[in-house]
Amino acid sequence: MNGVSGRMGYRQHLVRSILAIREQGGVELSDGTRVQVEPILVGRSEQKLAELAEKHGIDHWTTNLDEALADDRWQVYADFLVTKARAAAIRKAIAAGKAIYTEKPTAESFEEALELAKLATAAGIKNGVVHDKLYLPGLQKLKRLIDSGFFGRILSVRGEFGYWVFEGDWQPAQRPSWNYRAEDGGGIIVDMFPHWNYVLENLFGRVESVYAKAVTEIPERVDEKGEPYPATADDAAYAIFELEGGAIAQLNSSWTTRVNRDELVEFQVDGTLGSAVVGLFGCKIQPRNATPKPVWNPDLADAHDYAADWIESPGNREFQNGFKTQWEEFIRHVVEDAPNHYDFLAGARGVLLAEEGLRSSAEGRRIAIPEITIETTDAAAITDAATSVAAPDAAPELTGAR
Repeated sequence: MNGVSGRMGYRQHLVRSILAIREQGGVELSDGTRVQVEPILVGRSEQKLAELAEKHGIDHWTTNLDEALADDRWQVYADFLVTKARAAAIRKAIAAGKAIYTEKPTAESFEEALELAKLATAAGIKNGVVHDKLYLPGLQKLKRLIDSGFFGRILSVRGEFGYWVFEGDWQPAQRPSWNYRAEDGGGIIVDMFPHWNYVLENLFGRVESVYAKAVTEIPERVDEKGEPYPATADDAAYAIFELEGGAIAQLNSSWTTRVNRDELVEFQVDGTLGSAVVGLFGCKIQPRNATPKPVWNPDLADAHDYAADWIESPGNREFQNGFKTQWEEFIRHVVEDAPNHYDFLAGARGVLLAEEGLRSSAEGRRIAIPEITIETTDAAAITDAATSVAAPDAAPELTGAR
């Protein structure tokens, strides 16, 4: 486990996933037997690793990644490093023949992400990429609605994600400062568009185009040492995605918004037969035959309680931590070749969407997203295809008064 001293690596992957799995006696396999897990912690700081190992009763840790990869005891390499350091470490793990499970984005560029997918496939390496949001209770309830035909034909998806991340001066920032430096791999599009890609393609359909606007709302922030620094990465993004099948998704992502919704992320899905509002945990529905008849009258205050028109969708089952659930699925994939849909190629598609989202913002136009497979030979050809497909017609000459 490389990078466990970081926020996500420690809390979600080490404590709430691997240690929780170890504590429950391992992962149950299809034949009813169990396979146990044992972590080795890898990082740069001996002090931090030693403290974590002592705190959680872990016997193995090292600052030497090469030695850990050369040791046959460790069958899976897990990567929670900052994005800039990820691809080089994954290449080493592929060369060492390890199964690999990694956070996203898998690389800084689509070209590199596609290369990692090809290398892992050629080496016969089992590989997985974190798709945690698909395992959230709210999105699990949403998937059940979709599978049941509740929505009829899905028309649109509208999503709001974000919260105010303090600038770091009068209150400490809730996110590391590298998130706001483009040169260090930061930016909300790089961070969130890989998430949006797998959420959209697994629930509603493949993303066929993107039109995005990325902005840096807060131009200067204060780092962990109290030093001001220029924010060079986008901290808010506004995007429209056209989906396979005709639905339109509009997603706002922001670290510069104050929350006025039930949860930090909410999606409203509208269909011909019903609608739903979904968060991390909650899921409210409004079927067609229970839809009220609003009437717009700007001259009178509207006393109707629209929130009361929605019905809370029941869970009907217990939902486990999504990170832990996906870890268990990946371990079954490694041990008994159970299905694994969220591989390096899925990760590459997320990187492509982020890359094209940034390009859309820079060029001020819609960008088509070509379909990619492991047989795709040239990442540059994908970009060229996106350019040619999305090139706008020449604008008509405008005359007369404005």
